[in-house]
Amino acid sequence: MGSATRSALTSARTALAEAKGVDLAVGEQLLAAARTIGSSPQLLSALANPSADAAGTRALVATVFAELGATARGLLDVVVSSRWSSGDDMLAGIEEVGIRAIAASAKAPGVIEAQLFEFGRAVTSDAELELAIGSKRGSAAGKLSLVTSLLGAAALPQTVAIAGHLVQQPRGRRIGELVRSAVTTVADTAGKGVATVTVARPLTAAQLAAVTASIARRYGRDHVINQVVEPALIGGVRVQVGDEVIDGSIASRLADVRLQLAG
Repeated sequence: MGSATRSALTSARTALAEAKGVDLAVGEQLLAAARTIGSSPQLLSALANPSADAAGTRALVATVFAELGATARGLLDVVVSSRWSSGDDMLAGIEEVGIRAIAASAKAPGVIEAQLFEFGRAVTSDAELELAIGSKRGSAAGKLSLVTSLLGAAALPQTVAIAGHLVQQPRGRRIGELVRSAVTTVADTAGKGVATVTVARPLTAAQLAAVTASIARRYGRDHVINQVVEPALIGGVRVQVGDEVIDGSIASRLADVRLQLAG
């Protein structure tokens, strides 16, 4: 990430934190704007041009996105008026602000993350389904129908909005990467990290609480825990936070013993 993008992201996040009237609709409008910009190379180029006049950029936004509400328009103005390292970074910035706005509107902590995580697992575990959702030839309506079907009636509207956007504008990313990024953004909006805990059998409430506390101590903040059950681990726990993996599973220890014996 370039220095220009880091600075622009900081400005965008600050603007979101200070904005009034941020709700689900604001987030949805921002994600829709991201899709519109992403689908037009000419518009993307004009808005991401580092030499463009900020007033002219805001005027272009006012013309193209006249239907946006005042809050969404104001946030979009902040994003496109900033200098970004690339046009793709700017699109990612609009997407992040939209997802954060949607996450902030939810009243059930951790639910969006859990639902997105299960959605991602369902898709990536089925090659045909992943191909159907990731295909460039698929229609937006068809992909949205698949998303709604997979998430089910119990899914929060915030989850549906985020997942629906991701499958419509993947920007070259596979569904697993899309979902992981979105889950991380949603959790960070609440000041939390994300940890995937893989176990041989479901943790009891006491075990889950102990693991959660241990991760919080190690990383200095609370984490949303995504629990995955893999009987092949035999026992123990494997924890992944970002790119770091802590493998304390029995299967891993047995593999180490086999390597030692083979050597």
